[in-house]
Amino acid sequence: MAARENVSLVFKLYCLLVMTLVAAAYTVLLRYTRTVTTEMYFSTTAVCVAEVIKLLLSVVILAKETGNLSRLFTSLKENVLGSPVEMLKLAVPSLVYALQNNMAFVALSNLDAAVYQVTYQLKIPCTALCTVLMLNRSLSKLQWLSVFILCGGVTLVQYSPAEATRVQIEQNHWLGFGAVAVAVLCSGFAGVYFEKVLKSSDTSLWVRNIQMYISGIIVTLAGVFLTDGEGVLEKGFFYGYNYLVWIVVLLASVGGLYTSVVVKYTDNIMKGFSAAAAIVISTIASVLLFGLQISMLQFSYISCILLFLNDTQV
Repeated sequence: MAARENVSLVFKLYCLLVMTLVAAAYTVLLRYTRTVTTEMYFSTTAVCVAEVIKLLLSVVILAKETGNLSRLFTSLKENVLGSPVEMLKLAVPSLVYALQNNMAFVALSNLDAAVYQVTYQLKIPCTALCTVLMLNRSLSKLQWLSVFILCGGVTLVQYSPAEATRVQIEQNHWLGFGAVAVAVLCSGFAGVYFEKVLKSSDTSLWVRNIQMYISGIIVTLAGVFLTDGEGVLEKGFFYGYNYLVWIVVLLASVGGLYTSVVVKYTDNIMKGFSAAAAIVISTIASVLLFGLQISMLQFSYISCILLFLNDTQV
């Protein structure tokens, strides 16, 4: 098992700030583009473009890490063309992440951003279970208690979903919750699987990202034509894109890269702070942008989830 590299507190705080802002902005803007725009873009193409951008950014960062183009090409040749087994190994999380990202679009087309953010925190117990089963780690009684409190709170949110007053499409809350459930399972499994692969060797983080994103592009491109092929051929790959959609794609790309950095270099305390802050920001933004109305029950639950996310480490 490769030892985890030490990083400075400043770097951790920087990652915390960026993750929080990206997560909140991505959720709110994605919700906005899926509910108040007239020419609806194909969500599968947005997921695919995000994978391409993440691949390009990872290659640029690896080039800086290796120092020159000759070393970059050597590294790519050895770790991509010359490592089919490793490529296949990283194809697993890329497939699961592709499904997760597509489910986020389905969920935010049918749920308010704040409800999505809170419900999506079910990824915490899912990740906890995957961590115990796949990484052979143990959790304290306090951590497991927090997990069960979270599950109960999410159930309350499901039975009294908040309503938005300024959306222009028909919404199906149960479809949204179903999509969140799939995304939660994908997040828990893929995150722990990627962590296991990443920390079991000294291979560069950016090499691992490149391996994963190449598979991700193939998977998401297949998803485009299997799901929206007819529409894409008729209207075009970038139909319905505007500057807001491109911002969503860029946020998804940056968020994906920072997720890998967090898995590699930081701990789950920072993940908790980031998730908690993102919930607050998304809720406030949803009230202002979409006229979201939250009940006292939901407000109380959001307050509770903030407390245990900041006080526990899953």
